[in-house]
Amino acid sequence: MNIILLGPPGAGKGTQSANLEAKYNMRQLSTGDMLRAAVKARTPVGLEAKAVMDRGDLVSDEIVSALIDDELAAMDDATGAIFDGYPRTEGQVASLDEILSKHGRTLDHVIELEVDEDALVDRITGRYTCANCGAGYHDRHAQPEVEGTCDKCGSTEFKRRPDDNEETVRTRMQEYRGKTAPILPIYAERGIVTGVDGMASIEEVNAALDAILADD
Repeated sequence: MNIILLGPPGAGKGTQSANLEAKYNMRQLSTGDMLRAAVKARTPVGLEAKAVMDRGDLVSDEIVSALIDDELAAMDDATGAIFDGYPRTEGQVASLDEILSKHGRTLDHVIELEVDEDALVDRITGRYTCANCGAGYHDRHAQPEVEGTCDKCGSTEFKRRPDDNEETVRTRMQEYRGKTAPILPIYAERGIVTGVDGMASIEEVNAALDAILADD
């Protein structure tokens, strides 16, 4: 089974991908992670990408598609793929079709974790973690039992990500919409797009994804 999982930062793609990997023998293919790994491993594609980035240029569709091709070639045929961050353009849609066909695969589902922008801003800007053990909290939804003290390790030091602010979140939402707008209609015409409420609880989203994938 091969799917594209869509959703803006904060929608829960990482959490849901981990669940799908464990339950359905799938592997998340995040273009950002793959690019960093290829550069570190100094693969031919990684070296090409590094040269481009060192010049300050954007990595081309061809390089990103080559990364996907290499990853699928290295994967067991029985392992499904969760595409995260790819495709983002009409050209990449066509490239993915070719790559999947080359490896004897088909795209089964395009699933979008739909979010309410204002609620997502609240979710992200209110979150913080224990600086010692990494336990997660939220200003309104998940505060420590004892104010200022981590429930898990007792530390009194907490931290927030510097980009967890309203301006950044809304900019990311705008970028996400701009990147998904070209590809959603293409897949909608194929009848494989399904929306899931990304603002629901983790368990509810799990169940919604199970309901979609259980038919295959």
